[in-house]
Amino acid sequence: MTQPLGVILAGGLATRMGGGDKGRLLVGGESLLSRVADRLGPQVAGLALNANGDSERFADLGLPVIADSIAGFAGPLAGVLAGLDWAAEQGANTIVTAAADTPFFPRDLVARLTAAAQGMEHPLALATTPRTGGESLKSGGRSKVNRHPAFGLWPVALRDDLRAALNDGLRKVVLWTDRHGGREALFEADPFDPFFNINTPEDLAKAEALLT
Repeated sequence: MTQPLGVILAGGLATRMGGGDKGRLLVGGESLLSRVADRLGPQVAGLALNANGDSERFADLGLPVIADSIAGFAGPLAGVLAGLDWAAEQGANTIVTAAADTPFFPRDLVARLTAAAQGMEHPLALATTPRTGGESLKSGGRSKVNRHPAFGLWPVALRDDLRAALNDGLRKVVLWTDRHGGREALFEADPFDPFFNINTPEDLAKAEALLT
């Protein structure tokens, strides 16, 4: 299978929203999860949801639900690993991940991540957007962009390497992607950052406003 599979990352705790399944929040009368699935689904060969706990609560979505294999809510990399293990069972070579709380990400996400990773033995790329003028800049070439670690193209061939890194305590996505020469796909952030995600009630209100 050459076309990537898609995995929606919904394994977080949503503490700033009071807990629960943040993806069930409504924006414009539609849940965040439905909006994300509608955007990612047409771009991939198949779609699954990474979530922990009782999978039956997502039965209405009609998607396979895959849980983290690393205990203790180890962050987005644990969801990536769960997705890679699932993809390996399907005979896929790569997955593309998207966060469950980011309803406006680009509809050409997969195409542009794939293009950025062209020629790599193990395709690996993260989505980025330009930093705004008000954001502090660090030294080095990567300082001019924001990397969005929940939005990436990931190779099934490196899943055991990722598993070992997680078991060794690694949690920061970019440390692992940099280790393997991960590339970047740059997306415009005008009129707003398409990877804007909903963490607070104020963010939810902002998302509603962006739909009007």
